[in-house]
Amino acid sequence: MRNLAVKVDVDTLRGYREGVPRLLDLWTARMPDAKMSIFFSFGPDNSGKAIRRIFRKGFISKMIRTKAPSTYGWRTLLYGTLLPAPLIVPSDPGIFERACGEGHDCGIHAWDHVLVQDKLHSIGEGEFRGLFDRAADMFGKLSGSRPESYAAPGWQVSRASLSAMDNLGLKYASDTRGRFPFLPEYGGQKFKTPQVPTTLPTMDEVSGLPGIDDDTIPDLWIRGLKHDWNVLTIHAEMEGISKLATFDRFLKLARGSGVTFVTLRETAERADRPGGEIISGTLPGRAGTVAMQA
Repeated sequence: MRNLAVKVDVDTLRGYREGVPRLLDLWTARMPDAKMSIFFSFGPDNSGKAIRRIFRKGFISKMIRTKAPSTYGWRTLLYGTLLPAPLIVPSDPGIFERACGEGHDCGIHAWDHVLVQDKLHSIGEGEFRGLFDRAADMFGKLSGSRPESYAAPGWQVSRASLSAMDNLGLKYASDTRGRFPFLPEYGGQKFKTPQVPTTLPTMDEVSGLPGIDDDTIPDLWIRGLKHDWNVLTIHAEMEGISKLATFDRFLKLARGSGVTFVTLRETAERADRPGGEIISGTLPGRAGTVAMQA
């Protein structure tokens, strides 16, 4: 039996306000007996500051392949630079409340997505906890419960972030790319918060590569379901808006192929979790480095 968890990263104001409601509508129609795992960026949308990544190998080609201006919108690409950075969840708390109310496995992605993705290794545990707590406080006020999971922006980890998650008592984290759930070791130190890694390539990594387009991506993902526990990360800004139809085709194909949909929480609870080292590595189609299961 192939298990698949769909992990939704909400990075931007547009993804939150436009993409999340559409994904929730689609999921209710297609998958009434299953849930997604959704990770929210709560605070400022500083997407315009991502221009600092321009010198990373592959960043420009990725922006071209994914048609970033039309995918994210020009306003998004200017937030935090030429335009003020708007707060994401406070712009319409009802969207977050709806996701929680419908029983989805909701967690923290970030307070400031761009800051954590680009500067994590210079952020100490105290600062990381401060950022996490700002998001967690809002999470608690709107949902009535404390968050129990975290998914790092851009698949980045540090000793400070891993230690903070242990001290917070989280049920699981999804900060890495890999093959199966594991208990992480990083920099010679062992940590107790289970990692549930993303196992499949993301749409922005493969879209536009030779032979890969909206018609072939669903089959590519189906062929990639090679493990007992598989994780597909989608983005509210892509699969929730311009690529919603492509994601819909994938859901139909997966259900017809006998795939069992689970949440990351269920995966963390039910799968074996051997120890495993986290290393820094690169992936085809993604600029910069990511945290990977060795």
